[in-house]
Amino acid sequence: MDAVVSVSHGALGPLLGKLSTLLADKYACLKGVRREIHSLRSELSNMQAALHKYASLEDPDIQVKAWITELRELAYDIEDCIDKFMHQLGANGEQHSTSNSIKDFFRKSIQRLKTLGPRHNIAGEIEELKARVISVRDQKNSYKLDDIFCSSSSNTNASVDPRLATLFAEENHLVGIDGPRDELVNWLDAESRLIKCRKVLSIVGFGGLGKTTLANEVYRRVKVHFDCHAFVSVSQKPDFKKIFKDIIYNMPTKDGFLKDIDTWNEKKFIEKLRELLVDKRYLVIIDDVWSISAWKAITVAFPENDCSSTIIVTTRVSDVGWSCCLNGIDCNYQMEPLSEVHSRRLFCKRIFSTNEDGCPDILQEVSTDILKKCGGLPLAIISISGLLANRPVIKEEWEKVKESIGFALDKNQNLEGMKIILSLSFNDLPNYLKTCLLYLSIFPEDFIIERNKVVWRWIAEGFISEDCGQKLEDVAESYFYELINKSLVQPVDIGFDGKARACRVHDIMLEFISSKATEENFLSRLEILRVLDFHGCRGLEQYLENIDKLFQLEYLSLRCSDISRIPTQIAKLQNLVTLDLRRTCVEEFPTEFCRLIKLQHLLGDRMLKLPDGIGNMRNLQVLSGINISSSSASAVAELGELTSLRDLKICLFDELSKCKTKEEMLLASLCKLSSYKLQSLHIIDDSDDDYLERWFPIPCFLRLFHMNTSYYFLQLPKWVKPSLTKMAYLNINLREIKEEDMKTLGDLPALLSLEIWLKPDPKEQLTVQSTRFLFLKEFVLVCSDHNGGAYLTFEKGAMPKLEKLEIPFHVLMAETHDFYFGINNLQHLKEVEVRIYRVGAEDSDAEAAVAAIRSEANANPNHPRLAIKEAYVSNKECDDNKNAEDQQGGVTDN
Repeated sequence: MDAVVSVSHGALGPLLGKLSTLLADKYACLKGVRREIHSLRSELSNMQAALHKYASLEDPDIQVKAWITELRELAYDIEDCIDKFMHQLGANGEQHSTSNSIKDFFRKSIQRLKTLGPRHNIAGEIEELKARVISVRDQKNSYKLDDIFCSSSSNTNASVDPRLATLFAEENHLVGIDGPRDELVNWLDAESRLIKCRKVLSIVGFGGLGKTTLANEVYRRVKVHFDCHAFVSVSQKPDFKKIFKDIIYNMPTKDGFLKDIDTWNEKKFIEKLRELLVDKRYLVIIDDVWSISAWKAITVAFPENDCSSTIIVTTRVSDVGWSCCLNGIDCNYQMEPLSEVHSRRLFCKRIFSTNEDGCPDILQEVSTDILKKCGGLPLAIISISGLLANRPVIKEEWEKVKESIGFALDKNQNLEGMKIILSLSFNDLPNYLKTCLLYLSIFPEDFIIERNKVVWRWIAEGFISEDCGQKLEDVAESYFYELINKSLVQPVDIGFDGKARACRVHDIMLEFISSKATEENFLSRLEILRVLDFHGCRGLEQYLENIDKLFQLEYLSLRCSDISRIPTQIAKLQNLVTLDLRRTCVEEFPTEFCRLIKLQHLLGDRMLKLPDGIGNMRNLQVLSGINISSSSASAVAELGELTSLRDLKICLFDELSKCKTKEEMLLASLCKLSSYKLQSLHIIDDSDDDYLERWFPIPCFLRLFHMNTSYYFLQLPKWVKPSLTKMAYLNINLREIKEEDMKTLGDLPALLSLEIWLKPDPKEQLTVQSTRFLFLKEFVLVCSDHNGGAYLTFEKGAMPKLEKLEIPFHVLMAETHDFYFGINNLQHLKEVEVRIYRVGAEDSDAEAAVAAIRSEANANPNHPRLAIKEAYVSNKECDDNKNAEDQQGGVTDN
């Protein structure tokens, strides 16, 4: 099936788009072959429809696979032909004009003569390619592949579901289940005593993590307390009548209740089930739910009675887990992998039949490596230990197993159960997601895959198509989060908005997708590169001199390389969209660099000088690491011409006030950008320049503002007001903050993260009111005065969504208010860090303040993690700390 995926989305998808482009008016010079191109596109569209049909087969027939392979190679050849032609046409200056002047007539005539060769060549090549397409079409018919498809889809052999074994596992064979089981049993017990309405517990996690085992253990422990109970499994394509019938058969019923049950339709099953359970305390486990629609269809059969009934759901899909828990009393439990200790215990129990570490010393290192690949996944540990149990207990044999886990997934029966579990998740994906997931096999083990990096690469490879008017980047980003939602990749670096900025692929899943990608040479074609990533490479400069030969290159990363100069040939990469120069020694661009008019993402590392002419690069959306101080005033002025710019990160290392012209140009550019699409502004500035005080108009699209500067606003800037409806992250330096300012900040409707650096400290109490900061999740307040601290209190109901809090407390100020802070009023608080400023205070007062803070944290119903630190910070130290934060990357929305 994965070969089908590769062709239909990795090859045919972008190819059909390019054929459509050749039929557009821009390529009117091809009128002699337009009919052939149209016919080619029509044939390939029909083949794509057939591929979508074959994609439903889990294991296609060998003839189907052979036909798909030939079609894939043909698709790549056609695309290469089109790319070369379009490049030749562009290189020869093929342009069009509506002017009818004699001069334009002669110019166009000369251009047509220049393109005569390429046009003649493509006509011949298209004839040849069309003949190959017809041959492939005829093969499909002569092999009778559609008949094979019908036979395969109707005679699919049912495999034994490896999850069944977990339902009958002996308790003494389980490892690491006690803690989660007892936690959930205690939750059910406590909730049942307090609340009588129906509750839902969802258990969410990666396939093979032990969700079914945990649900079954909870079921075994608590079912005696219910009037009736049932355990049912749901397939990817659920048969609701069978599910309802299985539940009813597990329930005690009166004589005659089951009469004519085989004739009932779904509506009848729901009515009868509700009738059966209406006055009973019931417990139902619904195992492995794959979609929200399936959950809704099943749950309608369970009445909302006041008998303390419970439904437990297991799922791999995060959205399903959350959709099950819409009431405040419900619980969404995220399943965690086994710890290292429990992983080794399970491993040794399976191989050496001992709870202790019975592994010989000579095998300790290789067993650790194997367990690392398993990543705490019980199914992987059980499967691989079963494989090792049949091998000689010698290091060489275990090393072979470690190196061949990916290959063994396909070949070894001991790993069949794990392959089935992984295949269930993979086969459930739509084709476009399968392509994106297989692409991740290109990254090494334990690699942290940045969201933007993989999103831009997917687009460059042609995997992403526009959807209902959405931008390609938005569509690709939604695919990234969908893979996380389905527990196929693990989220990393969760941002202030709750979204992952990166991900990693579980080692076992990486082996699985690598095996599939290798099977069909998914990543092997290198004839016309679109993505080139030299991250961390050395000695590159001599090899970049011929970079212009890669005319289709869209993504180029030189990040963390030792390159110090960009070759002039880069200006010929007319399709380049992304250029990553972070952590390189590059400080300026060649003269013709601004000819890269398709460039959208230019990433530098604080020292990049803006090229003159940058105003022509109107497609730029992300621009970072730009050194304003070393750039010319005219280039700084051109910043304001970048009408598509979304994210901007600039650096200043000299006072702009020394160059009034450049200061005014920067301010003018920022003012222009505010009225365009600017969403994120990050400024690193070690000067005291006050140009930001005059920033106007209000940047209505701004969602992130981050200051790493020595300058402090005299007061809250006038542009910070509730009309900033998209502002989600605000990091700002202030010399003064008043109660009124807190109200203004609290009324920003989308604010999720707020970080305020104060100098000097506030001299009055600040109160956070209950009606403000309704969605804030992170709040950090830093005081730079060495006399230190502030006194901040929280009303009941204040910051109702706050999860992270970092604040300073001035002991003497707090003492006058009996050390009341209101931390206990922050209902969702997860972690709090308090810096105690005890200047002028007695030890006993400081101890009383610490005790009061601990008492309030303990009284908080969410029991947040608490860290209390003493602080003695001078003004200079504070500024140095903030600038040091940026050296480590600071906060970015990129």
